[in-house]
Amino acid sequence: MGRLDGKVAIITGAARGQGACEARLFAEEGARVVLGDVLDDEGEAVANEINQALGQCVTYCHLDVRSEADWQSAVERAGSMGPLNVLVNNAAIVHFSALSQTSLDEYKRVVEINQVGTFLGLRSAFEPMKAAGGGSIINVSSIDGLQAKNGLVAYASTKWAIRGLTKVAAIEYGRHGIRVNSLHPGGVDTIMGNPTGDPNVDEFYTQQPIPRCGQPIDIARLALFMASDECSYSTGSEFIADGGWHCGALIPTLPASE
Repeated sequence: MGRLDGKVAIITGAARGQGACEARLFAEEGARVVLGDVLDDEGEAVANEINQALGQCVTYCHLDVRSEADWQSAVERAGSMGPLNVLVNNAAIVHFSALSQTSLDEYKRVVEINQVGTFLGLRSAFEPMKAAGGGSIINVSSIDGLQAKNGLVAYASTKWAIRGLTKVAAIEYGRHGIRVNSLHPGGVDTIMGNPTGDPNVDEFYTQQPIPRCGQPIDIARLALFMASDECSYSTGSEFIADGGWHCGALIPTLPASE
């Protein structure tokens, strides 16, 4: 038996990277999955690949997370597969620029996708999950929702906001059997985390406790646990998969550096 047998999930940003990996793993563990994204060709290709390997267990749906109509379509698509039990608010973009040089339009675009998209997902999933008797919502934040870096004013703002959204939703949804938690990846070897495809990406992470870049499967496995009934008593919590980045750095000139 799979850890998500009988469950129906929506995963946003599922056409590539972390979202695609989560979709594959969830399907392997028995879930029926709606893959949402705006990259239609890539999303359809991922859905076809999973269905060819596992049978007809996933479907692709165009989902711009800023669009209430697209969210309604995704929820309806999930409903055609069974009661909605899991939502992974994974879709996000990053924009690098100094705060003083970030235009309002650039800032708002990141907010609309990362933060407003998560809000709309939370709101859209409530009634179907309540009707299903409960479920799990996973809001993908970031290590940058727990700390900060220069050049990430828009991204960090939204990832911190997702923590607040998560906690309010956990309080309001908990009595209906709906758990809401945030997932905080560190660096991950995806198009977002390694846009140039640098084969030596691990070198950036040599001073963190686990001295390598994360892989999408590292994050997907934690999302799987959060989605499963094994995580039944956790809500409003922050789950971190960052190789220890958040706990501090190894300083080569101090003792115990070897």
